[in-house]
Amino acid sequence: MTQVSVGMPRLRNDPAQAPTLAGRPDVSELVDRFGRVAHDLRISVTEKCSLRCTYCMPESGLPPIAREDLLTPVEIARLVSIGVRQLGIREVRFTGGEPLMRVDLEQIIGLSAEAAPGIDISITTNGVGLEHRIDRLVAAGLTRVNISLDTVDARHFAELTRRDRLDSVFAGIRAAHAAGLAPLKLNAVMMRSTLDDAPDLLAWAIENSCQLRFIEQMPLDADRNWTRDNLVTAAELLGKLGERFELSEIGRLDPSAPAEEWIVDGGPSTVGIIASVTRPFCENCDRTRITAEGTVRSCLFGDNETDLRPLLRGHADDDEIAQWWRGAMWAKQIGHGMDASDFRPPERSMGAIGG
Repeated sequence: MTQVSVGMPRLRNDPAQAPTLAGRPDVSELVDRFGRVAHDLRISVTEKCSLRCTYCMPESGLPPIAREDLLTPVEIARLVSIGVRQLGIREVRFTGGEPLMRVDLEQIIGLSAEAAPGIDISITTNGVGLEHRIDRLVAAGLTRVNISLDTVDARHFAELTRRDRLDSVFAGIRAAHAAGLAPLKLNAVMMRSTLDDAPDLLAWAIENSCQLRFIEQMPLDADRNWTRDNLVTAAELLGKLGERFELSEIGRLDPSAPAEEWIVDGGPSTVGIIASVTRPFCENCDRTRITAEGTVRSCLFGDNETDLRPLLRGHADDDEIAQWWRGAMWAKQIGHGMDASDFRPPERSMGAIGG
């Protein structure tokens, strides 16, 4: 049986090993050595999830993170405040695992909204149970949701997620619409088993006023079953969608956006494709990530992490924490390196890193 762990990244948590700032320009923002600036903050709040998607989670779930090792709502809000006030963060997204597994998610969002008034706060969720909490989340300060939905075929959904919860996802989408959260985006990881479902999913998204984005599967699954030979590429997906729809390419509306866009049947609807593997966009990446345990991860595929939790729980002031964060991002690697002959997937899977 495959041994699964949340990963053992290389941590910097000793002041003697603080990230180097040598050569870094004297600017407040999160610039790296290649001139990229991070404005988009992703914070994972848990490794737990209510589904077991084969491209992300092992069937038994990830090993639990000890409660005392998770960042508290107050600590998360402090990082949001530092990011927005001192480092140029413009939007914040809470991820997982599944963020709805945190019973205190409303508190996390509420304190973060108070710490950074006016900032865009969103979550990436599978939508299971969202209808029961959406009003409280919006009242706390939630401004947008991205919902993961890979197929609208009930049998294929149950096989892919190892759970029969499609109706609950639909209910969550309806609730998000009723709460006025817009634009409502759907994320679909394209798998070989669901490729034939792609046109039906796009038709459903258009009919239900959702913006759909397909995502090439990346080697971030906990079971380590990813192979390039089995990858559904953007080109193959476009061919499948083209059997039913007329697609007109419009490219990236924002250079830092991961999705390339196509107009569907003359508009106004569009569909996006995030081709991380075959059409990488690393040169324009503007994200900085913090794991559920409080480590800065500058790249999905870089195992070097800088631990901010001891600083948060020690006597470090906001300026010191901001400087450690800057150092972590200054050391960001040039790209994911999937085309290199010596490429190895990161120690952590997507569920342990946060999307």
